[in-house]
Amino acid sequence: MPQFANKRRVRHSAEKMFDLVADVERYPEFVPLCQALKIKQRTKSEVGKEVIVADMTVSFQLISETFTSRVTLDRPDLKILVEYLKGPFSRLENRWTFEPRGEDACDVGFFIAYEFKSRMLAVLMGAMFDAAFQRFAAAFEKRADAVYGSPRAPA
Repeated sequence: MPQFANKRRVRHSAEKMFDLVADVERYPEFVPLCQALKIKQRTKSEVGKEVIVADMTVSFQLISETFTSRVTLDRPDLKILVEYLKGPFSRLENRWTFEPRGEDACDVGFFIAYEFKSRMLAVLMGAMFDAAFQRFAAAFEKRADAVYGSPRAPA
């Protein structure tokens, strides 16, 4: 099963990066392959936690697929868990972690593992998905710079 993991130090606080990744409605503006995202349900659960059920449409050239997932935003632990509910995958697991590294820096961890139901879809989209995941971390960091301002270089 294809998987991708990345840990990247960024010059924004863990809380700011958590907020940026948690703002799933904005993904079509900057996330590679994300054509559309629709929130179906949003509920507050335990203290500091929120659960979102959303449909995400990913597109590449003539191929477009929509899948539904449950996103658990765990603000106290600075973690985000994405659980696959339905769509073109037989399995999809996605996790984000945000580890503070001072006031204005953090390590952002990203992990995803997926498997398409259709072998043909896996062949058509697999390599493109792998390439997109390579660009995910940079896309979120670039978005953070746009939203929060580019950090100054250390003196």
